[in-house]
Amino acid sequence: MRLVDYLDKGASLGPDRPCLTTDGETLSYADVQELSHRIAAGLAASGVTPGGKVAILSANDPIAFTCVFGISRAGAIWCPINPRNEAAENRELLDRFDCEVLIYQAAFAPLVDRIRDALPKVHTFVCLDSETGADPHGRRTVGWDTFCGGVSQPALDATDPDGLAMIVGTGGTTGQPKGVMLSNANLETMTALTLMGYPIGERPVYLALAPLTHAAGVLCFPILASGGEVVIMRTPDVHTFLELIPRHGVTHTFLPPTLIYMALAAPELDSIDLSSLRCFWYGAAPMSVTRLEEALQRIGPVMGQLFGQTEAPMMISVLPPAAHFDADGNIARDRLASAGRPSTLVSTAVMAADGTLLPPGERGEIVVRGSLVMRGYYRDPEATAAASAYGWHHTGDIGYLDDDNYLYIVDRAKDMIITGGFNVYSTEVEQALMAHDAVQDCAVIGQPDEKWGERVVAVVQLQAGASVDAAELIAFAKARIGSVKAPKEVLVWADLPRSKVGKVLKPDIKARLRTSV
Repeated sequence: MRLVDYLDKGASLGPDRPCLTTDGETLSYADVQELSHRIAAGLAASGVTPGGKVAILSANDPIAFTCVFGISRAGAIWCPINPRNEAAENRELLDRFDCEVLIYQAAFAPLVDRIRDALPKVHTFVCLDSETGADPHGRRTVGWDTFCGGVSQPALDATDPDGLAMIVGTGGTTGQPKGVMLSNANLETMTALTLMGYPIGERPVYLALAPLTHAAGVLCFPILASGGEVVIMRTPDVHTFLELIPRHGVTHTFLPPTLIYMALAAPELDSIDLSSLRCFWYGAAPMSVTRLEEALQRIGPVMGQLFGQTEAPMMISVLPPAAHFDADGNIARDRLASAGRPSTLVSTAVMAADGTLLPPGERGEIVVRGSLVMRGYYRDPEATAAASAYGWHHTGDIGYLDDDNYLYIVDRAKDMIITGGFNVYSTEVEQALMAHDAVQDCAVIGQPDEKWGERVVAVVQLQAGASVDAAELIAFAKARIGSVKAPKEVLVWADLPRSKVGKVLKPDIKARLRTSV
């Protein structure tokens, strides 16, 4: 199935049903279908042929998201570009991915103007929400009505001959960004695993706060295939997020752990009716067991974990809501630290550095293979070969499988700390610190140390109004994980640097600590 086929499937279940809702205004399935045809016609008129690359630079917006289906209907390839990236990174992604058309919101026109002259491959710029002037280099710069106002229902429904649906940038925090090639088959597998592994039910209502360029976007496809409604938040705000759940009867949503921590700290949480929820997905980063147990008690028995990465989207392993509980109905606290069991259609193993597959309980790199795994990195055969050594895709995560086949992630390989000859996994230290009532979020990193090689350093963000000193937190961690793993230093910051999807940015923390020395 192509991306547009999920929309068309939902439309077949009721063309007049609500499809995309934003700020109280709703587009029906028929509305979104009709607009997707006009977008496809506009792309064809601009010279885009099947297999062409089309980028979208936009905040969460229903028209921008509809462009995804127009791109798919034209047989082109969607290249999501995050507006929170630096201009130079977006320029590099657009050029590296050979994008021909850039569709952008007027709010990001200044960013586009800064990089326009360095994008010789982009022959057409389309502004979503205004008419624009001529490009000094003779390239088409058109407004929305000009771009897609000519044809209502063209006889156009192409397929991409290469079967690619998306090229997604990995981000530049660990070097040059790479382009992950995701095929229609990859996303079909992801969608199938979502429908198989989680309680979707009839007419789901999905609330999208996180950027649609990331997990929040691809999770829309199983919702649309089920004839559901997607409620799109233009700007992320936890208080509005909570208010929208009862207002729209939201059944499904996704947040990274840091935003769930903010929701748990919201004073109105316990007074809001959350009874409509069927599945509250969390993922993109490890979640504190203590906070997860609190979420199960205060939000409800609806939490569902996803583990994946851009190269194998969302569904490497799953922990559905029911798996958070034992047979007697009590919270399965030991299981909460896991990432669930490997998905049905994904082969998952733990590998040593020499390619040997390890038995249960032994730690190594988590590797996967199957139809969930990307086609490769766009025009980067060396990186593709490195990521697929020994015939498995290498996730870069260190973990193990237990005797019951639950997967535990203990760290990113690059974040492991070696102190005094011992391996310390940052996530274990973070879990210990997050059990303290005063801590809202934290990050643990290794810093150079003459005596230990590296010392364990924790940077914490406290709950609103909380107060605790470093010595107390160090003693608290020692009591739980021992003196070797406990941080030697604790710093309290008002907030932690975060990525576009809410992940704490450890490279930024390390850079800030370097400049403060």
